[in-house]
Amino acid sequence: MGGALSHIRVLDLTRVLAGPWCTQILADLGADVIKVERPGSGDDTRQWGPPFIYPDGSGNEESPYFLAANRGKRSITLNLSDPRGQKVIHELVSHCDVFVENFKVGVLARYGLDYETLRQLNPKLVYCSITGFGQDGPYAERAGYDFMIQGMGGLMSVTGEAQDVAGANPQKVGVAIADIVTGLYSASAIQAALIHRDQTGQGQYIDMALLDCQVAILANQAMTYLAVGETPIRMGNAHPNIVPYQVFETKDGHIILAVGNDGQFRRFCEVTGQNRLAEDSRFSANRDRVQNRRELVDTLSSLMETRDTHEWLALLEPEGIPCGRINRIDETLNDPQVLHRQMRVSAQHGSLGAMELLGSPLKLSATPGEIRRGPPMLGEDTDAVLRELLSYDGSAISALHAEGVV
Repeated sequence: MGGALSHIRVLDLTRVLAGPWCTQILADLGADVIKVERPGSGDDTRQWGPPFIYPDGSGNEESPYFLAANRGKRSITLNLSDPRGQKVIHELVSHCDVFVENFKVGVLARYGLDYETLRQLNPKLVYCSITGFGQDGPYAERAGYDFMIQGMGGLMSVTGEAQDVAGANPQKVGVAIADIVTGLYSASAIQAALIHRDQTGQGQYIDMALLDCQVAILANQAMTYLAVGETPIRMGNAHPNIVPYQVFETKDGHIILAVGNDGQFRRFCEVTGQNRLAEDSRFSANRDRVQNRRELVDTLSSLMETRDTHEWLALLEPEGIPCGRINRIDETLNDPQVLHRQMRVSAQHGSLGAMELLGSPLKLSATPGEIRRGPPMLGEDTDAVLRELLSYDGSAISALHAEGVV
């Protein structure tokens, strides 16, 4: 059975991460995603390295960064500043359901590729624009990058070592989380717009902004400010509202304790021989543990240092006490649960043949997400798409190549 979106064709004019992450999700769900790239260089991230791989055997380098966000797509090259390239886009739009772009505000309007122009060609088109700050507002004209957005969007103010630790500084998240979350929100919005189109026959315009999405995922931290006027601060690995819920040093490394309720805390105390803590009025309820955080954490820190990490896991996990190790990336990707869930898969990529990629987390029972092909080589599908969708003949395609349009 094909994916849930196997009847959908997406024209993808995005690059870097937020947009490509969105369209990769749509590809995982079965959509035919046609990625439009610059002739000669392609998506910026193809060159983001080292490290690099050389998929065509000729020395043309390609980065793992690009491979992470572009599986399952077809690649064509077009010079969008050339009127003939713009004409090809106009022709393709009539054969597509979704158009996704992440150019700066107003750029595509200069090329006649804005929503108002394209909707005249295809009234059913779902058009999604992804920018740093949205299509309006005082920052609309600014370029937006994930690192900036993590800072401006409040995330870095609650990420990093606690503010009372000497030399502590704000930290960004180890992956481009604002980009990735924006891609997720965009994929969700596009699917909602497709449902609306099926009901009404009309497409629509989607305005997605990295800053909007970053603010949205401040979640409980933002609500603390909105509800009671308290501004959250950096607390390292500690949780602002639950104790004990943080990293502790062990005899040979570290362990995460995530004791989420009073029953779990009592059980933890029983298993570790610390019943006195559960009976202590300062710690018996989570409200009290939060208020007396320092005293409890100091006591537990001394306790956790008495055993190795694997010893603690062997003791606590069978008792249903939430805990875990902190894996390196290589350890995560070789974890038996990760392997069982097929989060590490093989797919075809250039002359390399099969190579390993991250798998899809989409596990629908009837139409599960799957990787039908690996990331595309730059422009490898240009001729095929022009023939298949636009009925261009060989001489017309050759002329576009000769003139640098594709």
